[in-house]
Amino acid sequence: MTATAPKTDTPADTKTMTMIAAINNALDLALEGDDTVHIFGEDVGVMGGVFRATDGLQAKYGVDRVFDTPLAEAAIVGMGIGMGLAGLKPVAEIQFAGFLYPALDQVLSHLGRYRHRTRSRYHLPMVVRAPYGGGVHTPEQHADSPEAILAHTPGIKVVIPSTPADAKGLLLSAIMDPDPVFFFEAIKLYRSVKEEVPVGDYRIPLGKARIVTEGNDVTVICYGGMVEVAQKAAAAAGSAGIGVEVIDLRTLVPLDTDTILASVQKTGRVVVVTEAPRTGGFHSEISATIAEEAIEYLRAPIVRVTGFDAPYPPFTAIEDVYRPNAVRVARAIKAVMGY
Repeated sequence: MTATAPKTDTPADTKTMTMIAAINNALDLALEGDDTVHIFGEDVGVMGGVFRATDGLQAKYGVDRVFDTPLAEAAIVGMGIGMGLAGLKPVAEIQFAGFLYPALDQVLSHLGRYRHRTRSRYHLPMVVRAPYGGGVHTPEQHADSPEAILAHTPGIKVVIPSTPADAKGLLLSAIMDPDPVFFFEAIKLYRSVKEEVPVGDYRIPLGKARIVTEGNDVTVICYGGMVEVAQKAAAAAGSAGIGVEVIDLRTLVPLDTDTILASVQKTGRVVVVTEAPRTGGFHSEISATIAEEAIEYLRAPIVRVTGFDAPYPPFTAIEDVYRPNAVRVARAIKAVMGY
């Protein structure tokens, strides 16, 4: 059975946007609608961010609400923690996800702990945005995928959109969430995709996956920059009569296990696709969850299509080998179908 796109209701009032434009629109609406929202990070003010996600926002809202910081990731996150505890809604930008590592002490020791530390007397409503992932031949540490580190940290939510509309709806939900949220944005998708995005205050609840295509033969689970890769593989499989159900997780924490398990029970075959290194990646958490909750439905072993246990290759065409592509995913689909 070939895969088909599920029916969706598109709001009548929409505007065509890229992902970066949708993110900028969400930030603009958040600043306009809530005086406690503040945006800060390296080059986000005068320059409008290296990818122009915050373009024009400092001019519109002033340097008190949209401001530049030094090149000091630990200070950016630490300051945001203080702002959140003081009743503000900080939205910090880490220029690239691979630059986050100096701030991990703040993240691991403090950011996710305050609700537990204070027995829920205090919440910490902070968003940390960061571009992540490959596909555009960047320098070293500009294409890392460290989402598993954050998903493993109690108290932190992790969101990774794959479309402009999802980026806007999920970001507005993240900013209004009472707990800290890491919001990763696939660099390759910033300007490569345009779609109709609802105007005005538009929110998508955290923890709800999206079924991209429906199928009865194989479930392919992915998120962020790997969704378009999975779609291409699903289309190729469809031409051979294989129905592939592509699930875009949208959020890793909280994880929509209901949608995952319902699909696995239907297809009995699973491929999980991420561009992070293979060992200890979030793909393994997904695989373990399926093995624990739905092993009796599996007709074949779960197959992971991932990056490799090596630093992400900078600049060169080796990136095209490291980063999963539609051919590798299609081979995995063929493997589980032939088991």
